[in-house]
Amino acid sequence: MLNRNARLTAAAVIAATGIALTGCSGSTGASTGGPVKITFWGWASGYEKSVALWNESHPDIQVKYEAIANGGAGGYDKMLTAAKAGTAPCLAQIGYETFSSFLAAGMLQDISQYVKPRQAEFADWVWGNVGIDGTAYGVPVDTAPMGMFYRSDLFTAAGIAAPKTWEEFKAAAAAVKAADPKARIMNLPTDPYLYAGFAWQGGAPWFGVNGDAWTVSLDSATNSKVAGYWQGLFDQDLVTSYPAFDAALYSAWNSGKVWAEVGPVWSASLIRDNAAGSAGKWAVAAMPRWGTTDSVGNSGGSATAVMKGCANPKEATEFAMWMSTNDKSVSNLIESAAILPASKSGLANAALDTPESYYGGQAIYQLFRTESAKVNPNWRWGPVMSTTASALGDGLGKVPTKSATFQDALNGAQTGTVSALQAQGFSVSK
Repeated sequence: MLNRNARLTAAAVIAATGIALTGCSGSTGASTGGPVKITFWGWASGYEKSVALWNESHPDIQVKYEAIANGGAGGYDKMLTAAKAGTAPCLAQIGYETFSSFLAAGMLQDISQYVKPRQAEFADWVWGNVGIDGTAYGVPVDTAPMGMFYRSDLFTAAGIAAPKTWEEFKAAAAAVKAADPKARIMNLPTDPYLYAGFAWQGGAPWFGVNGDAWTVSLDSATNSKVAGYWQGLFDQDLVTSYPAFDAALYSAWNSGKVWAEVGPVWSASLIRDNAAGSAGKWAVAAMPRWGTTDSVGNSGGSATAVMKGCANPKEATEFAMWMSTNDKSVSNLIESAAILPASKSGLANAALDTPESYYGGQAIYQLFRTESAKVNPNWRWGPVMSTTASALGDGLGKVPTKSATFQDALNGAQTGTVSALQAQGFSVSK
């Protein structure tokens, strides 16, 4: 298992966060002779159905699912407030990018002893998103390897082949502009977490560990290479610059003003649901590569975490493992939330072989299943990602107006992240 987070002692966590967690009220029943009752907070589509499937077949362990706001839209704040008050749920949906922040706050419970017998059911790099030095604090649900979604009708009509490398992507971008001066190949990736996927693929880490100290390298030479690539496409007017996740971008996908989107697997539903008028005209290809390096980025994915103070961690882990591996549960999550399962059994689920009519009958999840094994395993998230993402997002948001460059955005995120780590009592290696 990969060492993806700094080693944080209990004393260091308390000193850094000032949070003292008492027993939580997320589970009951063990001492009364009735069924164990576990509360689970999350927001993803389909979770409630998987919980219902579990409850039907496990009368001795009953899970109560409570839908809350998306983590970044207030869900994580709700969890933090509940943890401070000792009323946190037993289980919580937490994105990989935020997991280190919850660990640093001392909000999660070590469940290594319960998952160890089944660790081989997931790839090692996935476990690395939910633990420290071989420990585990949650069970992975899904991953989000990246691929290239593209208007195959427009590419074919213009005689442009789907690019296999980033050098070919640049050439294709120029060809798209030549074929239709009002169209561009892709929108500039200014969302910080989407952009992270490109850094991830490019072997440009943001965080590392040196002994008991964090290292921060957003302004490294490898990060500058990735940033320079996108800055170059923007400077040459080869990409659009709509705001991320904006109606104007969706309209451009639909109308053929933007021909492609290099994004995570969940972009499949994002494009399908927001560009219905171009149904049947899209296809999916592998993410362009850097030279001959066969590596893919990841942008998203979450786990079912066991919160600190959960009275029944064994039963909570049993449910979490079931949700991520049971065939009926995984089939439901694939259909409801368009996930790519994290478990090996989930990746063998027949639902991933279903042709997608929106994508011209292509069984697109077969490609992502293959690509998931090529995700660069050497990536870790830091413990102050809210600060990092905010600073980077602010900087990237200024690129379209030419009031900042990608490099400026990285420099600002570097400075803000180091300051936030030091302010919270973490050691930062120079």
